[in-house]
Amino acid sequence: MTTFNFPMKYINRYASALFVTLATLGPIQAALAAQSPVEPLDRIVAVVNDDVITATELNGRVKFLSNQLEKSNTRLPPPEILRRQVLEREILARIQLQVAERSGIKITDPALNASLRDIAGRNKLTLEQFREVLIRDGYDFQEFRDNLRNEITINQLRRREVFNRVTVADREIEDYIARHGAPGQKAREYRLGHILIALPEAASPDQISAAQRRAEELVKRLREGADFAQAALSVSAGQQALQGGDLGWRKAGQLPSLFAAPVQKMVMGDISDPIRSPSGFHVIKLLETRGDERVLVIQTHARHILIQTDAVTMDDQARQQLELLRARLLEGGDFSELAKANSQDLGSAADGGDLGWSSPGRMVPQFEEVMNTLQPGEISEPFKTRFGWHVVEVLERRQHDDTSEVRRSQVVAAIRKSKTDENLQLWLRRLRDEAYIELRLEE
Repeated sequence: MTTFNFPMKYINRYASALFVTLATLGPIQAALAAQSPVEPLDRIVAVVNDDVITATELNGRVKFLSNQLEKSNTRLPPPEILRRQVLEREILARIQLQVAERSGIKITDPALNASLRDIAGRNKLTLEQFREVLIRDGYDFQEFRDNLRNEITINQLRRREVFNRVTVADREIEDYIARHGAPGQKAREYRLGHILIALPEAASPDQISAAQRRAEELVKRLREGADFAQAALSVSAGQQALQGGDLGWRKAGQLPSLFAAPVQKMVMGDISDPIRSPSGFHVIKLLETRGDERVLVIQTHARHILIQTDAVTMDDQARQQLELLRARLLEGGDFSELAKANSQDLGSAADGGDLGWSSPGRMVPQFEEVMNTLQPGEISEPFKTRFGWHVVEVLERRQHDDTSEVRRSQVVAAIRKSKTDENLQLWLRRLRDEAYIELRLEE
């Protein structure tokens, strides 16, 4: 998304300059100037606070999204409906960028270049190769940079204003488990289609009744066979409207809470009755379901001795101290006693360096990498992590059903995502309601 700031004060400035220029012309020159063809300024299709969206910008976004939809074999809605959907998305983006600017959020060129290199790397390309591919495919590289900068800016704003303010209490985890089963039980995932018939904030009874009638008529058409993705593209105010309303795969706890109960009673292909929320009336379709498998992992029981480095103890000294300790261990020394006497890991030293059973991903990568190369009873050479220098001994390994622990962490992530989605929708609606917006699409 390329943003061109073209405030009215600059338009007025250009108009004043033109007036002064014409006033200084002689009568014949002025007449000739008046008869000469004038290149019209780009038409404004929306005013968003002190910013504008031009027809050229909107047409570019419509063309880009149309190409994306066509590549995914999604039938396009009528052009005027697609233009309105794209314009609404552009308006929301402009508002968020304005808030980000006022908040001092700025993406530096080095940070932007790092993100570009990361994208290129994920595609197994250098940055220069990535640039060449974009140009070859018809994209303007500078426009791509600007779009990416705006996207990162908006994500940082959302993280600060919405995501980072979402917390998950123990009580919420317990309630979730009570509704959807204890961790370790077989869970299901749902792929939903979603359409939102939006309501303005503090909607009047007439507006609520009109929106409800639209939602009920929509449900009737969908149940009679109307295409759901096409309807979402045409009428939905939801964030996934341009993706045909597809919310993707989600566990029940990742769904907005008002969808959880209706989904439990639906079978594949069902269309829900209109569901009321502060944002408006929602219509969902159950596209697919699938079940989860149990999570089996290899756990390792290990113990270690840690020597930390600082201004007094340098790397060489820490490594040499551990080499001496390892030599004593190989000669039959008691690992537990040596760990109690020498290890600087206060959490495990009292237990003889015992780290207990650990699942993959629990330890820092350098530690886990060395630990995974050892056989039970084997003691490592000294090695370094960000905590200091270690020697580690693997005691035993086992296969462990980690489903309960994994599911519990997934419960927290699911609740956080559900709350975040709801809060984001309300935050976006509030931003739009508080903004000055003037639509000129029909002019």
